[in-house]
Amino acid sequence: MPFTTSTDIKAASDKAMAKEASLKPGSVNQLDQSPIHQLHRAGQCAADIFQAEMGLDDLTPRQYAVLLTVSQNEGLSQTQLVDKTGIDRSTLADIVRRMLKKGLLSRRRTREDARAYAVKLTDEGWRSLKAADPVAKRVDERILSALPAQQRDRFLSDLNMIVQALGKFRDNPTA
Repeated sequence: MPFTTSTDIKAASDKAMAKEASLKPGSVNQLDQSPIHQLHRAGQCAADIFQAEMGLDDLTPRQYAVLLTVSQNEGLSQTQLVDKTGIDRSTLADIVRRMLKKGLLSRRRTREDARAYAVKLTDEGWRSLKAADPVAKRVDERILSALPAQQRDRFLSDLNMIVQALGKFRDNPTA
């Protein structure tokens, strides 16, 4: 059942938080103060909203991210796609394999490296992306509607800052 308003989203979030807090009355829930846990929960909620809006047989959030990224960077290698989306190599290979079977992507060996594949959207991939774009935008709006309007740009900026900083750490853990 799709969430229809920011009130629905807030009510579901409040209910989940109340349940967690009730597990240990009188104490501060450590998970509420854990960025990794809260980011994970937010990601789960966002993915659930996306799937509810998109439909179970359509694109997943990661497949949408791949379609969008390939549409903006036609001919990317799968390694470059890993870098741009942040999806790990093995998961991305599986996603691309499934999207090839669905006819959303095509790939060919690159001229520069015969071991690497360049990925591009098929006509069906373009149609799927065009159909998914308004849904993804609506989901983004619903997610952001949980925040006051004046906090939304800052929230996105902060998330991007976290991704940039932690992406550098992931690429060079000793730094």
